This record gives sequence, structure tokens and C-alpha cells, in this order.
Amino acid sequence: MGHSATWFSPFRTRVKSSPVAAQQVRVERDAAGVAVLTVDAPPLNLYTAELQDLLDAAVGDLEDRPARALLIRFEGKVVSGGVDVRLFAAQETRARAKALFDQMLDLPDRVAALPFPTVFAAHGLCLTWAFEVAVACDILLASERASFGLVEKVIGLTPTMGGTQRLAARAGVGRAKEFVMTGDRYDAATLERWNVVNRVLPHDGFDDAALEFATSLAAGPTMAHAATKQVLAYYERGGVAEANEHVTSIAADLFETEDLRHGVASFLADGPGKATFTGR
Repeated sequence: MGHSATWFSPFRTRVKSSPVAAQQVRVERDAAGVAVLTVDAPPLNLYTAELQDLLDAAVGDLEDRPARALLIRFEGKVVSGGVDVRLFAAQETRARAKALFDQMLDLPDRVAALPFPTVFAAHGLCLTWAFEVAVACDILLASERASFGLVEKVIGLTPTMGGTQRLAARAGVGRAKEFVMTGDRYDAATLERWNVVNRVLPHDGFDDAALEFATSLAAGPTMAHAATKQVLAYYERGGVAEANEHVTSIAADLFETEDLRHGVASFLADGPGKATFTGR
């Protein structure tokens, strides 16, 4: 179900844990403003009610104390083997199942709404809920050894955390139907070709490369990045016309930020690419 290489974590000595850190989920922040959310629930990082509560708290911490960028990563040989099926077995009525699914859907929706760049790092097998969180992130990085699947069909279910529709937004409705209805596993190269995975990176050094990528986003004009996310959210709701209704106001708001004023002054004085940004 995954690769055999040891998953090396450089984060424990490089960042400081936040108050919501726990054994299975921790949020750590470094001096560059990158928040690293790590899931470490061996052996398969299965989605359980307990993990759900920890993830809710972790995202709440990010909402309360915004970072300059977020990297979501996982410990172990796999990203996740999926949802612990016992969670579904405990839902005895349609009403209880609906309440569970509403709570599950809330997680990727909240991740997608975070007002700063979000990066998901997939180093191995990434099934069901983890994939649905991955496609809710702005950028999906994958090791060349990663593979992905929405396999809910094996228990007679359809994905409930937005993965189907977010996959369709990236790859098209036809690809989404194939992905969900077959329940097959797809490698990183295939999903890069489908425009689902943004970049496939070498497995060796993947962890460091993912952190480096997130750090590069954190060093940028994060207020402008948040504006870009706003514009694209309007596009997703109503296409180009809807985005056009809002883009000029969103862009104009940036003229009240220190980053834009400094960026313009730096460009005029020193040329392009010399400005440093603070996120204010």
C-alpha cells in the first residue's frame, strides 16, 4: 500500500509547536511564517472521529492565527489509507449519517477558505479523505511515488468531502466520473497530466522540497495571494463574468497595503524582484 522508504521529518527541530499540537495532529510554525500541519496517526493515518476533532482544532488555530503559508503533510509510509470504516458503521440512521458527512465536508471547505496559500504534500498512497483535503488546497505537490484514489465504491458510498466536485473543477466531469466510479488508484504522473497534481517531485528530498516551496510562497506578497484566491473563488461560483464583477474592487483594496506601496517603491528604485513583503 505504499513505498518502503523511511519518511524523514526535518520539522521537529526547525519549528515550534502550537498550543493545539497533539500526538496525532500538530501545527508547527517557523520564523518564515510557514505553518506545517502534520498528521501522524500510525499505521495508516485513517480518518476517525478523534482525528476529525484534532483536525478541526488545528484548522481553528490557523483561522485564529493566520500564517503566511500552510503546508499539510503526513508521517508514515502512506499519506492515508482512507476512513476507518467503523466510523460509518456507527451511523445507524440517515440523519446521523448526514450530520457526520456535514461535519466531514466542513474540514476541506475551511481549508479552502484560509486566506493564505495552502500546499498539500503527498509522499505516498493518498486515499479518500486525504485526497479530498488535497484538492481543497491551492497547490498539490506529489512525490513521484505517490498514488491517489477515491475508493468509496468498495462500501457502496460516494465521496462526501467535496473531492468529486473539486476533482471535476481541476480535471473535468468526465475524469471525475472515471476516478470515482472505477475506484482505481492513479499515479502522480497521470494526475499531473490531468491538471490535478501541480508538480511531481523526486521522492528523495521530497519533504525538504515541499517545505521550500511553501516557504517561497510565504515570502511573497501574501495579501495579493489572498486577493488572487478571492478572485478565483468568485470564478468558481460564476465564471469569468462573476469574477469580473469583483476583481477591480479586490485589486483596489491592495492599494491600502504596505506590501503594494513598498513593492512599487522598490521596483522604481531598484528594479523588479528586490522587494521584501511582510503580509501587511
